[in-house]
Amino acid sequence: MATNQPQGYEIPPEMRDFAEKSVDQARKAIDGFMSAAQKTADTFEGSATTVQASARDAARKTFSYTEQNLNAAFDLAQRMVRAKDMQEAMQIQAEFVRSQFEAMQTQMKEFGSMAQSAMKQPGSKK
Repeated sequence: MATNQPQGYEIPPEMRDFAEKSVDQARKAIDGFMSAAQKTADTFEGSATTVQASARDAARKTFSYTEQNLNAAFDLAQRMVRAKDMQEAMQIQAEFVRSQFEAMQTQMKEFGSMAQSAMKQPGSKK
């Protein structure tokens, strides 16, 4: 009896090459995707760190300015109590208003600069 066993199916070399190229392309695409995802994650992490640092700096400045402004108010109160007459009290008040206005301008400029610096940090939207 003759046995007709099917011979092993061979994949044509062209199909094998095509499959290998497809796998290589898929691997490269996944590697590219993973690399881009990692860069995006790093950017978000860097941005979060930048935002945290900027917020921390702003909070420190706010406390510093608050302390300066409170000290100025206490100094005003002390000087007002020691004023000899109403004219001196008005002069002290005018000096206080002028110096606090200048301080406020300086403080706002610095906060503006801090905001601009935070916006220019890598990873932030411009």
